[in-house]
Amino acid sequence: MFDLHVHSSPCLLPRLADDAETVAFYEAAGFRGCVLKSHFEPTAGRARAARAGRRPAVYGGIVLNSAVGGLNPDAVEASLALGARVVWMPTIDSHAHVDAGLPRPHGAAPVGALPPVTSANETAVRRILDLVSAADAVLATGHLSPAEIGWLVPAALQAGVRRVLITHASFTVPALDASATRSLVALGAKAEVTAFQLLHQEGASGARLAAFIRAVGPEHCVLSSDAGQPDSPPAPEALLRLAETLVSEGLERGDVEAMASELPEALVTV
Repeated sequence: MFDLHVHSSPCLLPRLADDAETVAFYEAAGFRGCVLKSHFEPTAGRARAARAGRRPAVYGGIVLNSAVGGLNPDAVEASLALGARVVWMPTIDSHAHVDAGLPRPHGAAPVGALPPVTSANETAVRRILDLVSAADAVLATGHLSPAEIGWLVPAALQAGVRRVLITHASFTVPALDASATRSLVALGAKAEVTAFQLLHQEGASGARLAAFIRAVGPEHCVLSSDAGQPDSPPAPEALLRLAETLVSEGLERGDVEAMASELPEALVTV
């Protein structure tokens, strides 16, 4: 299996384990790899250090929150040059995150600090898209609103980005329904479903997540843990729990295994 979304420490938010401990969890569980995500700093260097002496592949990325300058092409360029494989749009500093009342730690940007990702800031966004395209990296939508995602996904694909991920599409942010998600995956994006949703999102039962995947199409979905919180299981356990829950809800085991292994790994690796 392969987990393309896990949180570890150091972080401004409480985390279950540090980078090395997190990778050790994956190695013990027989995972092929993972992607370390931080809301506050690039993780390509952290990933390289955490991988040393371990069997799983470990990748990093960058989240375009205020801590790295927001929609900052220079930060993206440097991260990609250092080996980052995923560029996430703003998460905890997005307007949609703030409007939804989701947690933000001390040290996060003031409310409304980052402008919406639309044509209003097209120059910076299009430079970022060009950089992601040239590196053949993944562009993930972060915690943008449906309107922002509706603008960004076509813009990314038109810019030549081949790997587009709708971050936890049916989570509180962006709260996309299956119909809206289908229209985006029809363009070529993939939709993420996470163990965090099963564990912590109100109303996100196994049955509802399975129904969402059926409606979108398993071939268009990837599973990840989005774990690392102290009140979540270790990330491999969380992802395995999600997978078994979806099988128990009637999804084909082969489809579930692909969504948790081949599809996310192919999305990230070159």
